[in-house]
Amino acid sequence: MNALIINCSPVKTGATAEIVKIVSKQLSEKYQVKNICIDDYDFGFCKGCRVCHKTAECVQKDEISLIMSEFEWADIIVAVSPSYWADIPGQFKAFIDRCTPWCNTHEPHAAVSGGKRGYAIALRTGPGMKECERIMQSIEHFYGHLEIACCGSLGLCSVEYKEDVPPRKDEIIMFCENM
Repeated sequence: MNALIINCSPVKTGATAEIVKIVSKQLSEKYQVKNICIDDYDFGFCKGCRVCHKTAECVQKDEISLIMSEFEWADIIVAVSPSYWADIPGQFKAFIDRCTPWCNTHEPHAAVSGGKRGYAIALRTGPGMKECERIMQSIEHFYGHLEIACCGSLGLCSVEYKEDVPPRKDEIIMFCENM
């Protein structure tokens, strides 16, 4: 089985990346693992033209299809997202918007193969869980429209720098044991 772990942050060396490393290490004991960083891909914003509602394809030709091929490869998808002003980062939101051709909100629509499981990990710098819950809801909503089963989420508060991650390692490992 294959697991895709997505760093939803534009920062490739921060706390989100450290969490991705821990998740990858844990899951590599059971699965073939790939990590991607959303910021490694070049794609534009959704134009709102709705052509994809009729054709199941986006009019833009960029690297969204590369990311979606990784989704197709994976049996398990883990999105790890920091909080940017109480929600997912703009780069990840732009990606989600561009996945409209694959969403079950219109016919025809493209689709990733069935049976996939999705997990969400949210982190934020402050102490309250409300922002993490909002991020996890955004990811779970996205999974739902791709017909990826939402199977679990983890919120991590008071994590700003990568040095804040090691004290949370056991919590992350325990979360991974259920995947």
